[in-house]
Amino acid sequence: MADAKRAAHKEAVEKADGRIECAPPGQDRFAYSCAIDIVESQDGLFLTLRHPDGGFRRLLVTRDGRGVTAADGAEHAQVTTLAPDLIEVAIGGARYRLPATVRQSTPAK
Repeated sequence: MADAKRAAHKEAVEKADGRIECAPPGQDRFAYSCAIDIVESQDGLFLTLRHPDGGFRRLLVTRDGRGVTAADGAEHAQVTTLAPDLIEVAIGGARYRLPATVRQSTPAK
């Protein structure tokens, strides 16, 4: 990432004020426009990702290294690793960039 692009990204993160980078359905570009609610329950850690238009998605953080899965509904969450500390989740036409601890796969013996 070029220095100017890195600086612009850092500034956007600082101004996000608790928001995550997302591209809601119908949007091509990412912006820090989605709110995130995090709730821990006996069933696990749930993330509710709220769109600016009031729509939302609920995700369940997995413990098996996959990242997240859809917490409800029939749509599958597709997770892509972008960096060791960042994943992109695509579900229902929306895309979200979330901080994550990406586990390295271990070679088979």
